[in-house]
Amino acid sequence: MVDAETRLAQVLTRYPDLTIAVSGGVDSLTLATFAGRIAPVTVAHAVSPAVPAEATQRVRDLAQSEGWTLRVLNAGEFNDPAYLSNPLNRCYFCKTNLYARIREVVTGTIAAGTNTDDLGEYRPGLQAASQHGVVHPYVEADVSKADLRALAARLGLGEIAALPAQPCLASRVETGIPIRAEDLAFIHRVEQAVRQMSGLEDVRCRLTGAGVRLETSGALPEASVARVAEFCRTAGRAFVGVAPYRRGSAFVAQGSQ
Repeated sequence: MVDAETRLAQVLTRYPDLTIAVSGGVDSLTLATFAGRIAPVTVAHAVSPAVPAEATQRVRDLAQSEGWTLRVLNAGEFNDPAYLSNPLNRCYFCKTNLYARIREVVTGTIAAGTNTDDLGEYRPGLQAASQHGVVHPYVEADVSKADLRALAARLGLGEIAALPAQPCLASRVETGIPIRAEDLAFIHRVEQAVRQMSGLEDVRCRLTGAGVRLETSGALPEASVARVAEFCRTAGRAFVGVAPYRRGSAFVAQGSQ
């Protein structure tokens, strides 16, 4: 039986002029690293209030060490009223802006880091990818999240191989609540502080119609919860408590909590 790495290498040979859209997460960075060690690649990364600065720095650092041609761009989604209104299919408008902008600055084929595990989730961004001719090498090669994490480790990517899932910061805002850059900056500050206090990786600061809800993959000490509540209070935001981390809760509509 052909292993995942061999299948992926075979798929990539179909795309000799490849630009990989990289977010700064394990999926796209592993794809770019693997592809770039087979043949030269271009990587495109969008800077945005929805993208943590550390993700952008991760892309820049790896691009330098791997010798990629790096295109850093502003996809312009914050100029799109449809995106800012935060409908259920917000990701469609985000990716539509992203892929259109990438197409303006590169030729050849655009690839994304979608893997087979993603196909079982609600991913409106996949519709935008289809409309812009974006390919998904992991899917074509039947590569799962576990497969690509194992590949990242074999490639020597170290901490990147163990990065937790990190959707964009806008995914923390309940649908129907407009996306604002200042809210995303607040979300990022809370999540960073909680990770530093607790050592937990899966942390989400959700903005809901009722107020700020913190989700974590493990228990938080009462003192840490109190610090978050105080931070919210001083920021003029209601804190509604802590709940277990729930993957995919970003798409819960306002009023259905």
